[in-house]
Amino acid sequence: MPDYAIELAERSAEAYRERLSDISWFMRELNEPIARQANAEDECTGRFWEGRFKSQALLDEASVLACMAYVDLNPICANVAATPETSEFTSIKKRVKAAGKNVQPKALYPFVENESKNKKEGILFKLMDYIELVDMTGRIARQDKRGAIDLTLSPILQRLGISSENWLTISIQFEQHTHGIVGQEHSITRYKNAQPRSRPNQRCCRLLA
Repeated sequence: MPDYAIELAERSAEAYRERLSDISWFMRELNEPIARQANAEDECTGRFWEGRFKSQALLDEASVLACMAYVDLNPICANVAATPETSEFTSIKKRVKAAGKNVQPKALYPFVENESKNKKEGILFKLMDYIELVDMTGRIARQDKRGAIDLTLSPILQRLGISSENWLTISIQFEQHTHGIVGQEHSITRYKNAQPRSRPNQRCCRLLA
C-alpha cells in the first residue's frame, strides 16, 4: 500500500477516534436527523429540542439508581402514563415485562443482587427491589404526599445509605438538583482527588446521604 494511502487511513482513524470520544459530536449527529424528521412531520421549521443536552458523571450505585428512577418516572410525573409498566419507551417497562418471564432484558444493564454471590458485572441490588422502589416512588409522586413515606422504601435505601425524604427529592427532581458530577460524598471525594479541577455538586452530595 502506498505511503500516502497509509497516512490518509491513519488520519481518518484518528478523526473517528476523536469523534467517538466526543459526546457533543455524537449528540449533534443524533439530534439533527430527529429534528429534521419531526419538523417535516409537523410541517414547521426551527429548533426541535428545548435546550442543550446535559452530561453528568454518575459515580456510584446511589447516583445511578436515582437517575434511573427519575427517567423511569418521567411519564408518571408528566401524567402520560398511569403506571411504570405501561409507560412507553422506558427501561422499567422492559424490566417488568422481562421479570414476568424470570429473566432480565439483554439490552439493559442487569441487576446482579449480591456481589459476593454473583461476580457478573451489573448493579449490585435485586431487580425486584428496584421495581418496587420505582413503583412506590411513583405512587407518592402522583399523590403529592412526600411526608407519607411507605416502609417498603426502606430496605434498598438503607443499603444505599439514602434517607427516604432525600430519595424522593432526587428521584423526582433529578435535573433540578444535580449537574456535572453526581454521587455520594465518599465517591465525590475520590473523584476530586483524581480530578482536581472538577467542581462537584455539593448539594447533590448531601441529598444522596
